[in-house]
Amino acid sequence: MENEDAISYITLNGKEHIATVNLLKGITLYGEKLVTRNGSEYRTWDPFRSKLAAAYIKGLKFDFSSVGNILYLGASTGTTVSHLSDIIGYSGKIFAVESSTRVARELISNVSSKRTNVIPIIEDARKPRNYFSIYDKMDLVYCDIAQPDQTSIAIENCKIYLKEGKPILLVIKTRSIDVTMSPKKVIAQEIKKLQNNFFEIRQQIDLEPFDKDHAMIKAIFYTK
Repeated sequence: MENEDAISYITLNGKEHIATVNLLKGITLYGEKLVTRNGSEYRTWDPFRSKLAAAYIKGLKFDFSSVGNILYLGASTGTTVSHLSDIIGYSGKIFAVESSTRVARELISNVSSKRTNVIPIIEDARKPRNYFSIYDKMDLVYCDIAQPDQTSIAIENCKIYLKEGKPILLVIKTRSIDVTMSPKKVIAQEIKKLQNNFFEIRQQIDLEPFDKDHAMIKAIFYTK
C-alpha cells in the first residue's frame, strides 16, 4: 500500500469521519468532502453509502497493507471501489465486476476512466471464467451482490481467483436471500456454506445502523 495512513479518522465541523487519502487530488465522486491534513488530501467515506466503511466503523479488523489485487463482485457505480482504489494505490489492481451495463457505464465514466488501478469487468458474477482481463490470483475477494445465491457465487469466484490463505469480505444481504427467515438464521446459514467450503470465519459484523439486516463476514480461504 502506498500510504500507511490511507484510512484515517478526521474531524470536520466538530464531527469525526472515516476518510481515505485521495488518489486523485481535487476530484470527488459522490459529493464527499475533501479535507487537507498534514499535506495529504482526504475524502470522507460515507458509511451509509459504503458497507465497507460501515464495517470498518463497526470494528472490522483488516490489514490492507497486505492487499495488492482485489476482485470486487458487485461494483455498482464504484463508491466503495473508489475508496479501495485510494487505499491500495497504484501498487495493486481492482478488478471490478458489474453485470448491469447501465450501472457499469457510470463505473467506467466516473471511476475506471480516471483511476488506472481499477479495471471494469462487465460480466455476470455467476460466470467467473468469463473474466478475460484477470491475469493473476487475488489477495482479496470483496462481494456485495443482491442475489439469493450470493454466497455460492462468492465461493465459486474464490475457488478460481483467490490465493489460499487470503480473505474474503462478504456482505450478506439477508432480505435478498430469504425474506421469510429471520436475519440471524440467514446469516448463520450463509456462514455454514462458507465453512463447508473450507473457509475459516474470522469476523461477523452487524452493519446496523448503517444497513438494516446486513452483515459483513470476514473469512480466510483454504483449499482443503
